[in-house]
This record gives sequence, C-alpha cells and structure tokens, in this order.
Amino acid sequence: MQKIPVKKHSKHLKSSLRVGFMTGLSRILGLFRDMCFAWFFGASPLTDVFFIAFKIPNFFRRLFAEGAFAQSFVPVLAEYKTHKNFAELQAFIGATASSLAMILFVLSLLVIVFSQWISVVFAPGFINDPVKLSLISQALQITFPYLFFIALTAFASSILNTFKHFAVPAAAPLILNLCLIGATFLSALSVLDTYQPVITLSWAVFIAGVLQLLLQVPLLLKLKLFPVFSLNFYRVFANPGVKKVIRLMIPTLFAVSVTQISLLTDTILASFLISGSVSWLYYADRLVELPLGLLAIAIATVIMPSLSSKHQQQDHQAFVHTLEWAVRTVIFIGLPACIGLIILAEPLISTLFGYQAMTETDVVQTACSLRAYALGLLAFMLIKIFSPAYFSQQNTKTPVKIGITASLANIGLSLLFILPLAHIGLALATSLAALLNAGLLAYGLWQRKFLVFDKSQLKYYLKICIASVIMALVLYLLLIYLKPYFHADILARWLSLAGCCVLSMLVYFFITYVLGLRMSSI
Repeated sequence: MQKIPVKKHSKHLKSSLRVGFMTGLSRILGLFRDMCFAWFFGASPLTDVFFIAFKIPNFFRRLFAEGAFAQSFVPVLAEYKTHKNFAELQAFIGATASSLAMILFVLSLLVIVFSQWISVVFAPGFINDPVKLSLISQALQITFPYLFFIALTAFASSILNTFKHFAVPAAAPLILNLCLIGATFLSALSVLDTYQPVITLSWAVFIAGVLQLLLQVPLLLKLKLFPVFSLNFYRVFANPGVKKVIRLMIPTLFAVSVTQISLLTDTILASFLISGSVSWLYYADRLVELPLGLLAIAIATVIMPSLSSKHQQQDHQAFVHTLEWAVRTVIFIGLPACIGLIILAEPLISTLFGYQAMTETDVVQTACSLRAYALGLLAFMLIKIFSPAYFSQQNTKTPVKIGITASLANIGLSLLFILPLAHIGLALATSLAALLNAGLLAYGLWQRKFLVFDKSQLKYYLKICIASVIMALVLYLLLIYLKPYFHADILARWLSLAGCCVLSMLVYFFITYVLGLRMSSI
C-alpha cells in the first residue's frame, strides 16, 4: 500500500489529541477518584456493594450511550447531514431524542420498581447476605436514573462530534469524577454508619448525570441542533431515520457490549468469591481503562464520523487509509502500554492505592488481576477501532456473530478458570475473549479488503515489537534495582514509579526513532 502523507490524517491526529487531552484529564481525575476509594474504603464489603450498584447503570450506559446507540445513530446522522436538508436533519434529531428519552424513562422506572430482583440477578452471591443485597437495591434506585441523563448526554455528544466539536463532549466525564471525589471526602470526613457512604456516593452519580447533560446544551443551542421533544409516540417512531437507527441498533446492542458483558460476568461470578474480589477486579480494570480511554476511545470517537462520511461518499481508499492510520497509532502506543502494565502491576497498585484501608493482600490480589486484564489491553483497544469500521458501513450482522462467539467463549473460560484461579481467572477469561473478538473482527475486515497487511505494514509492526521487547528488558532490570523503594514511604514510591515510567518511555521512543519510525510512518 502507498505511503500515507502526514497531512492526510493531521486533522484526525489533532482532533484525537484534543479528545485525548480532555479524556486524559478525566481519566487522571478518575484515577484520583479510585485512589480516594482505596485510601478511605479499601477493598471492603462497602466498596463491593457500591461498585456493583454503579456497574449496573454503567453497563447499560455502554449499551445506550457509548455503545449500540452511538454506533447506530452516527452513521444515520452522517447520512442526513450529507444528503438531507437542515429541516429534515432537525426533525430526525428531535424524533431520535424523543424516542430515546421515552425508552430510557420506562427502563429506569422498571429498574427502580424491581431493583431488589435486579440486584439478585447481578449479585447472586449476596443472596445469603440480606444487608448487602438490600443496600445494593437502595443504591441502584438512586444510581440507575443516571442512565437517563448520561445516555442523552451521549446523544448530544454524538451530534457535536459529527459536527466536529469534540472538546465539550470529552470534558463531560470530568463532572462525574469531581462529584464522586467530593462525595468520597464528605463520607470519609463525616460521622456516618458503616454503609451510609454507599448512599452518598450514589447520589453523587445521579447529580453528575444531570450536570453532564446540561453541559452539552449551550453548544447545541448555538448550532441550532437542540432537539425539539415530542410525546407523540407514533409520530416519533414513524420517522424514517429513527426506524433506521432502531433497525441498526437492535443487533448492535449485543455486538458492542461484548467487553461489558464479559466484565459484568466477572462481577456476577466474583460475588460468589471471598469479600473484596469485586473490588480487586474493579481497581485493576480502572487502570486498564486509563490507556484505553486516553488513546483508543479518543481515536474511535474521531474516526467514527469520518468513516461514516467516507462510506457515504463511497471513497473506499480514504476509508482504508483512515482505518489503517487508527490501527497503526493504537498499536504504536498500545503494545508498550500493555507490557508496562504487566511488568509494573504490583508497583502501580502499591503506589496508587496501597495506603490506609488498602492492605498488602489487597495490593497483591489487585496486581494479579491487573496482569490478567493487561494481557487483553491491546485487544480491547483494537475492538474500539475495528467496531466503528463495521458500524460506519451500517453492517451489524458480522459484529453480532463475532460478539456472540466471544461472549460465549468468555463465559466458558470464566467457568473453567474460576475454581483454580478465583478472581484472576475471571480477568484472564475476559482478556482471552477480547483477543478472540479482536482477531475475528480484523479477519472480517481483511477479507473485505478494508484492512491491508503488506510488507511495509509487517515491517512497521516488527519494529514496534523490537522496541517493546528492549523497553521491557530495561524496565525489568530497573524494577529489580528499585524494588526496595516500592516498600518505602509515599515519596519514594512515587519517585520510583515515575522514574520507571519516564525511563521506559524514553527507551521505547529512542529505539523506535533509531529504527526509523516517525510520525509520518504512522
């Protein structure tokens, strides 16, 4: 394949960096939030309860917000933007917002009413602990309406992203983290009973959802794209664009949620394990989410509207070049990140979380979970890139088949690994299922000639592997030397961790430079 000029994708890179910067701020703030959880509450029954109550609406958020809805809505929105007049576009946006709001309202109402039964479904291991189960039910009644607001926030963000406004949508998650950090300090500094912080944190989630939606409103009004809501059920769902979104969304619901279903399966099974297992998996998952959000989600957010537009314009070559750029960029950063998390697992957990309520056992068990999740980090990233390539073409059939295969594999592997490896086996099963998912998605794109692997590509990936191996060796030797410092005071831990990260990055970028990899080669 011909070399892609740097200018060809400079706009994608700038937009990705812009989104990545705002997402990075959010992830760093989110990391501080999780550090506060660990410092004040550790890996305890309290955190187990809150993480489950928070994960249930979060799971549906990935379906109705960042997942199936966004992947189905953006291609149709791009079609309306390209081929329809502004009045038709406004009508489509209003009908979509109204239909989404109706569905979310009914779903939220059902979950609030049947919260106790839903708690049993998602945490069956707590059936013999009525206190925990009751608290999950109470917390869920507060946290689940967050879905209503955050899904409408994602709807607004999809519109803004399609019209090349990326900063405001990327900044919205900052609000959630700030609310949870404030609630954590309020809970820790107040004289509360053992489980009251769960309710306080739950209200913080609800308030954050409202504020995130309000943040999108001024820019939508400025662009004259603020939806006109309607309660006319038949007129709303009769809109041709809405019908198309629903037709694309129904099979997509499963396809884009494979990773989330895998993680949720981990939570359900972990509820049968010893106390703290849910929290060990949560803290590990949050660290894996950091590079995932900084890079893969930022790039996927930017390329989705671009791929949709190129598909509408029937520009196959530009479509292939955009996808290739995304894959090369993700692998360039993702592979060393994966290796770094595996090698630095215990120092990372110890330095970030290992204080006060977080015991040494919690640190070791969380680090084991992190290594298992990190094995699938690159696959998680590539799934975020490959999925938009299918959905931008309004192809939902292929991802659905692959999603079913990967999900069944995850459940089977989880059941196979949980007895010998406990919570670590659950994380390992999730990573292996993600590898299968990414591999099958890549194979499908290659068959359809949307993904090309020629000699120049293989040479590029070989150089990245060489640089990553050298970086890993340097990092491993450095860790041996600095190991005593990771058991010292806070300052020594942070300085040692910073030294490992900075030096390993310098080594990696130096080797890639020596091997001839430049920004123009990405």
